[in-house]
Amino acid sequence: MRKPLFLLVGLVIASSPASALTIDWVPVGNPNNLADTPSTNCFATNCGSVDHAYSISKYEVTNAQYAEFLNAKAASDPLGLYNPSMDSDATFGGITQSGASGSYTYTVKPGFATKPVTDVSFYDSLRFANWLNNGQGSADTETGAYTLLGGTATPSNDLTVTRNGGANIFLPSENEWYKAAYYSPGGVYFDYPTGTDSVTDCVAPGSDTGNSANCSGAALTNVGAYALSDSPYGTFDQGGNLWEWNENEQTLGYSPRGVRGGGWFGGAGYLAASSPGSYAPTSAYNFVGFRVASLVPEPGPGLLGMTAVLGLVASRRRRAN
Repeated sequence: MRKPLFLLVGLVIASSPASALTIDWVPVGNPNNLADTPSTNCFATNCGSVDHAYSISKYEVTNAQYAEFLNAKAASDPLGLYNPSMDSDATFGGITQSGASGSYTYTVKPGFATKPVTDVSFYDSLRFANWLNNGQGSADTETGAYTLLGGTATPSNDLTVTRNGGANIFLPSENEWYKAAYYSPGGVYFDYPTGTDSVTDCVAPGSDTGNSANCSGAALTNVGAYALSDSPYGTFDQGGNLWEWNENEQTLGYSPRGVRGGGWFGGAGYLAASSPGSYAPTSAYNFVGFRVASLVPEPGPGLLGMTAVLGLVASRRRRAN
């Protein structure tokens, strides 16, 4: 493995069922921000620079959210959206499958509802994003934000999958992910995704110092468990808990896709801005999950409702450049 390394918006899509999954969105403004240096902090060019406003999910996608997806789209599961390790891994897997093909149902294990989903491939994350983008319920997983061909777990166009124009909900690019983690609305980058250049403390949630993460244990924590350790924009767990997929594609023979943010093992160094990483897109590990991103929601017929709560962004120490 390569070294892997305040406005909240609730959005529900109009075509979704009454029990629609909701995402807590954190808007990321300041478009056309300068790139961070050194450029080697990212595999992508223009590290951290994004030319548009967007939103990113406040938390990693949870078992409860992914189980909603499975119950909507994996009754027979020809695309392999469910990984048996979600059941067999007692420590990190959070979802069980019941029944026979054609009538599979999925249940979150006790105590795992608000822990992040694990054992998901890059393509699983794209299909979840497509489903959200297309309205949830019975919505398609193979078109929308991404076009996935072949009807198999690994798309026939796997080496060329990119975000479609007009996508509304999608997996973040490396630059979108990086900006939400390390950039401050005040115009500076930090070394760690808690608004500081000080090395993050790998401690249990109850010992949260305001610069803490789940990064040296052997267990998952609930998303947002480090309540004092948000990024300057207000996201949680962009350091620790799980590595997270992003869209970045490297020009290697097996077309690895990017991961960022460190995980529950390995120490604080992997949480740093200087630690991008990648895995084969078919990989599904108990230390990798994902979050989603979106265009900044605007009023329109596609929205059932929108709520906004203003919050203050705590002042952060400015990094010397």
